[in-house]
Amino acid sequence: MAGGKKNEEELNDLVEEITVDAYDDDEQLWAFRQVFEDEVVLPAEACVVGETVTVIKIDYDGNERRGMTARCRREDGSEYLMAASDVAFPERSKAAGYVAAYRTWLGIEPYPQVSLRKRPKATGDDLDMGRNVELIALAVKGNAISCRILGKDRVVTLRPSGFREVVVPGEIITVSPQKKWRYAGHPYLAGEIRTWRLDIPALCLTPLAVEERGIWDPADHYWGEPDEPPEEWTKPIIRRGPRPEYEMEQVLPGADLDDPDTDPILEAVDLKKAGDHRGAHRMLMNVLAADLRCLDAHAHLGNFAFPHDPDTAIRYYDVGVRIGELSLGKDFTGLLPWGWVDNRPFLRCLSGYGLCLWRFGRLRDAEKVFTRMLWLNPTDNQGARFNLYEVKEGKTWHE
Repeated sequence: MAGGKKNEEELNDLVEEITVDAYDDDEQLWAFRQVFEDEVVLPAEACVVGETVTVIKIDYDGNERRGMTARCRREDGSEYLMAASDVAFPERSKAAGYVAAYRTWLGIEPYPQVSLRKRPKATGDDLDMGRNVELIALAVKGNAISCRILGKDRVVTLRPSGFREVVVPGEIITVSPQKKWRYAGHPYLAGEIRTWRLDIPALCLTPLAVEERGIWDPADHYWGEPDEPPEEWTKPIIRRGPRPEYEMEQVLPGADLDDPDTDPILEAVDLKKAGDHRGAHRMLMNVLAADLRCLDAHAHLGNFAFPHDPDTAIRYYDVGVRIGELSLGKDFTGLLPWGWVDNRPFLRCLSGYGLCLWRFGRLRDAEKVFTRMLWLNPTDNQGARFNLYEVKEGKTWHE
């Protein structure tokens, strides 16, 4: 049954063929389980919210509410169970066709939007064990770091030895290699991390698109009551006069634009609120493994770390700010209003970065960040003006 995507009629015919002798939901779910067992060769690679996994088994245990499940193995060897309908197999595979039929039976879109472009895996020739290797950190999951080889579009999983510092996605790490091997077809490297640095241009990322959305005129903006003197920070912005508004592209791997419930950032926030900090962290890392340009993942990782580890939080925010700045350039003078929702991830990164600088006592640097935020978004939905007042007065950071 391999081939490309099937149309609605073909999928309905396939559903009917699978469930022809089944008369209720339970029997039909058993029928789907049987066809996966008979027709799909497992283990097989698939994608789950931007993360490449190995699907070990697809099953149904009689729980109609849960339905079909997939047991998946991550690159670090850990395994977990999830809904089979959320697994994306390669488009032309038999498994993809049967998942599309199952999703059709569930009454949902048969082919979910998948933002992950699968990168080729490193080969033995890509890793010279006799010299240091430079790797771009894509995602950090426990003692395993998903990496891309600097200067190449090939991935490898690093297991660092004797290293206790936090590595942040987007940083470049220099590794002294000790051992390389393959497991389930995936390349692994063990070695000692010697140094790490931040060099965003070296990542060769495609800048986020920035679209003009009209002209903002300070004369039309509410600056307070007419009889009140203007606040000091507003004066240069008003004098500058009309400026163009822009909206920055937001990259969000794993999201379905037609289904807001698939937002992995919101899912990560919900996991954290429910006490599953590890699951929330892993979900954000999966998004960055798919695309480092997801600024909201950097912002939320920073938010998660800020209360207890500001030294790491500022590094998350810094990466997000610098990736966003690839699109703006040095001479950007426009606005990025909060009202254009795709600007919010970049503005969140800026806000977190400024708060960390203030917390570390770097008041002049924090003042520059909060001032910039007001120039980008004079409506100041994030309260940067209040932070700016306190920083200018030399006050120490407080919650």
